[in-house]
Amino acid sequence: MAATVVIQCAASKEGGYLRGPDGVQVGFVAQPERAMPKPGWLFAHPDDHSSSGECWRDVLSAYNDRWLQNGHDPDHLRPAWQLYTNRAFSSLVQAFGQENVYVLSAGWGLVRAAYLLPNYDITFSSQADAVSVRRPADAYDDFEQMAVDIAGPVHFLGGRSYLPLFCRLTDHVNAERIVYYNSMHLPVAPGCRLVRFRTTTRTNWHYECAHRLIADRVV
Repeated sequence: MAATVVIQCAASKEGGYLRGPDGVQVGFVAQPERAMPKPGWLFAHPDDHSSSGECWRDVLSAYNDRWLQNGHDPDHLRPAWQLYTNRAFSSLVQAFGQENVYVLSAGWGLVRAAYLLPNYDITFSSQADAVSVRRPADAYDDFEQMAVDIAGPVHFLGGRSYLPLFCRLTDHVNAERIVYYNSMHLPVAPGCRLVRFRTTTRTNWHYECAHRLIADRVV
């Protein structure tokens, strides 16, 4: 049976930065008003407007459209599965296929593994610097790239802070959604099946879960 995997984004990234019409590098953060000025850089929220008047999210969409048409990638962006350096992302793509893997990004929303993303610094982790923290009440026009008839089940690998976003951005799909967790308490995930993943790992335990999913071929 076919399966789809959604994995939360990661802090460790290796890729290019989107550039504005005037050539400046754009550092996408959750709270740009808190960012320290840096020569040659513009700090922005994904839903801010660029100097051309377009929303940065629309700028990124147009960039992806051009890349699909002619392969031109002047800012050296990377497909979502290659942007994050942890090998769990590439391992999932190798095991399940690029078309069956999605990344849940705190900055951009739910994107296909093949979708080009710029380097950015946005997270739900309260341990990060305030400039990078996306707060639950903050407004984001998140991408929602999963089709309603996606092949199921849909496995979610991520922490509790990312779970509300996963539930919201996949609420429209017809497939069963399976949420893995490793805490003693059941997470809140309406409409999802909860599966406890037992491990002594506490930080980034979902990477271990990803490799177990691959090894067990629970598809």
